[in-house]
Amino acid sequence: MKESGSLFESLVELYQELRLRVREKWKRDLPFGELLSNRWERAKSLGFGEGTSIYHDSYVYGDVKVGKNTWIGPHTILDGSGGLEIGNYCSISAGVHIYTHDSVKWAVSGGMAAYERAPVRIGNCCHIGARVVIVKGANIGDHCVIGAGAFVNSDIPAYSIAVGEPCRVIGKVQISASGDVRLDYSPLQ
Repeated sequence: MKESGSLFESLVELYQELRLRVREKWKRDLPFGELLSNRWERAKSLGFGEGTSIYHDSYVYGDVKVGKNTWIGPHTILDGSGGLEIGNYCSISAGVHIYTHDSVKWAVSGGMAAYERAPVRIGNCCHIGARVVIVKGANIGDHCVIGAGAFVNSDIPAYSIAVGEPCRVIGKVQISASGDVRLDYSPLQ
């Protein structure tokens, strides 16, 4: 069925070559689309800060601003329809969904009510764990750690460790003048 030199065969050859290179250099195996894309170039084309990267399979909608040296992992949704800002030196882990709108009132009113929108801001130097969901109007301060699987529906103050559904503060991030980091989970007063 296939002719020699067909487009299909060329794509298979390209896939195998790219796959081998990535395995040798990074010890990874990625889907074809990721092998073809450049995460840093995509971030640059979206107007994100220098040194920031975003995976090929991440969705970006609306007004999304991202600072420098931020990593946005695979399978993420960045909904900026209500305005989304992510700071510098952040780690947005795999499967994170950030929504700046919802359609709850629209749906229950049979389309009579409008979608609701509110901006989301994530400060500088934050780690957002895998599969976190952040909803409209929630803001996360600088130097925060949000644990995997959390549901963030309210503001999280700077230097907080927060987890759960709904997300709640359980500790503090402490950074010394020399840059040493301590995650303090002792009971909060």
